[in-house]
Amino acid sequence: MENAYLEQLFGLNGRTAVVVGGTGVLGGAIAQGLARANAHVIVAGRDLSRGRSRVHEIEKVGGSAAFFNVDATCRESMKALLESVVAVRNNVDVLINCAGVNASTPYFEIPDDDWNKVLATNLTSTHLGCQIFGEHMAANGGGSIVNLGSVSAHLPLSKVFAYSASKAAVVNYTKNVARELAPKGVRVNVLCPGFFPAEQNRKILSPERTAVILSQTPMNRFGSPEELVGAVLLLVSPVAGSFVTGAEIYVDGGFTGMRL
Repeated sequence: MENAYLEQLFGLNGRTAVVVGGTGVLGGAIAQGLARANAHVIVAGRDLSRGRSRVHEIEKVGGSAAFFNVDATCRESMKALLESVVAVRNNVDVLINCAGVNASTPYFEIPDDDWNKVLATNLTSTHLGCQIFGEHMAANGGGSIVNLGSVSAHLPLSKVFAYSASKAAVVNYTKNVARELAPKGVRVNVLCPGFFPAEQNRKILSPERTAVILSQTPMNRFGSPEELVGAVLLLVSPVAGSFVTGAEIYVDGGFTGMRL
């Protein structure tokens, strides 16, 4: 009885979920979580080797997945991704926008290329995903989109100016799009992770910086990527999350609630 109830609340059986950035650490954990909730998962990214490895990991535990190549910063590539998925799955029910990159540079030395790359990967890709997939969902009875923000959207972090700016923009953009798409049956929310060491931030986590971060995190540790899955399942569930849109959910060990 209890298992049936949980399946009713959070199960995604028969649904198709596209994870843009699913080849990364956080996107990979989210993709695996969606697959374990019985969604068919499309792992979308640029790295074929990582994509195939992610699909293999999902299939090894009984999940259903496929890899599709995409440049999330390119409109034509994102449109082609949607068309390819629809050709084999008919519909997309869930989109996770979690392509992301970071750059750590002293303020007066930020190269234009770094600034543009971070904004394109973190913000433009989110816009393209919401616009292209959101239109498809609106025309097909609804769906759910989850964008990846960051604690830096709320508390700008030193040394990562473009990253913090892009994530603040993602939160604002999400709320605006949620308002636009709500009457069309499409829910749009933003998940804001705290510190989850991954490729894009490991190089800026010096021992000194790590000590400061942990001193301001009440749980006194970094997050594990799997700890994002529960919040994602709530946000994408057509039952448990049916009245949740325009929300920003922080999974950060208390970091944004901390005041010295």
